[in-house]
Amino acid sequence: MSSVDYRSDIFDQILIAKDRVYEIASRTPLVASQLIPDSLLNLKFEHIQPTGSFKIRGATNAVLALTPEERELGIVCCSTGNHGRALAFVAKKLGIRITVCLSVLVPQAKVDLVRASGATVVQHGNSQDDALEKAIQIAESSGAKLIPPFDDPLVLGGQGTMGLEICDQMPDIDTLLIPLSGGGLAGGVATAVKTLKPHVRIIGISMDRGAAMYESMRAGHAVAVPEYTSLADSLGGGIGLANQYTLALCESLLDEVILVTEQEIYDGMRALYWNDLIAAEGGCAVGLAAILAGKVELVGPTATIISGRNVDPQQLASVIAGEALTLDDITVRGPLK
Repeated sequence: MSSVDYRSDIFDQILIAKDRVYEIASRTPLVASQLIPDSLLNLKFEHIQPTGSFKIRGATNAVLALTPEERELGIVCCSTGNHGRALAFVAKKLGIRITVCLSVLVPQAKVDLVRASGATVVQHGNSQDDALEKAIQIAESSGAKLIPPFDDPLVLGGQGTMGLEICDQMPDIDTLLIPLSGGGLAGGVATAVKTLKPHVRIIGISMDRGAAMYESMRAGHAVAVPEYTSLADSLGGGIGLANQYTLALCESLLDEVILVTEQEIYDGMRALYWNDLIAAEGGCAVGLAAILAGKVELVGPTATIISGRNVDPQQLASVIAGEALTLDDITVRGPLK
């Protein structure tokens, strides 16, 4: 099946999803940033979703589509944190058992949030791919339904409802900046936006170490990449070597992919807090980080997705204060006094 066929099928899923996701997920506002003058930059407030990230959209759509028999057997997933928390939240509301597999690289704050949402947490391996292997084993042995974090039509359909909202809220949009990881957010939102407004420039943005989708797009096929400790931890993990949907969607729909450094992500997080009073995780600050670093030129009305707020409080406090942070072999810090 070609990427064009994927796009048509996923857009159909988005239209179906818009009648489901708002049973639990919220429509979120698009707000002018205080950092950029003349309302040239607008922020899509996905961090105010019930579980603190956009992931609630795909999770809601996927879980509500389960049959009664599948609900009875329970669900399982792998996650870098936000997908697991979103699924656990929805599952708890519906009385469904859930197991969430996380790698040891997932920050403890996110592990705690997933567990507090009612999930059984299994930590396994040093990467999301390792966590996925464990989730598959659990699904095969228990009969639980495996719900992928991104490479799934129902998940893509749910995330794509955000694109419908953006087009409605910002009819004159010129450029959309999307945090890029496994491609569930980028693939779903870009499908909606490009279908309704083909002229919109869509840029995927990721960290410069361990950017699996970027490397896979360069290679022309899914590739495995090392995972590193990052301020943008929610963008970590592979895209799956058997990727079926999101790689093709990103290849056909993204006009450009830009990588930002850990220092630039740090600066983006600080700017979001001090200018827009948003306490955000690094993965959602990458759009602003690219703008501040001069890697994206604002040539018309632009939106960037503030994708999540599930950040370690101590890490965020250090960033806000401009204190130095060490991530593996990299140290980032605020402006010198």
